[in-house]
Amino acid sequence: MMFEALKTKATSIIESNSTVDERLLAICKLLKENVSYYDWVGFYFKNGDKDELKLGPYAGAPTDHTIIPFGKGICGQVAISNQNFVVPDVKAQDNYIACSITVKSEIVVPLFLNGENIGQIDIDSNTKDPFSEADERFLEYINEKVAEILT
Repeated sequence: MMFEALKTKATSIIESNSTVDERLLAICKLLKENVSYYDWVGFYFKNGDKDELKLGPYAGAPTDHTIIPFGKGICGQVAISNQNFVVPDVKAQDNYIACSITVKSEIVVPLFLNGENIGQIDIDSNTKDPFSEADERFLEYINEKVAEILT
């Protein structure tokens, strides 16, 4: 399965001697380049003591959304709910922040460190409803590995 092979490659990246940001960027590029419906892949992290997220490393088109207040958009909602959020059709979401007119769906999975939600991986897709439970489990695995280098 595609995700199993990507887990091995992602683990190699995590275990490399690069800086944390270089490893996070490499993970983003790996996912974007190897999953056909992952058109934008990025990490957002809690911005200090503020109730907002700050954009970290990402792969894909530049975005103006470098700061997202808690509760705003899909990412902001995940910062509060601590739950995965799969959006099959972004047009059906009232509280959605559009990054690009080409984006049709989104998945956001929180990243926990010592039980605290410190960020998330955010993936936009130009394909409607491509995400499955397998994507969720895979991205949870990615975030568990990423948490290991954030301690």
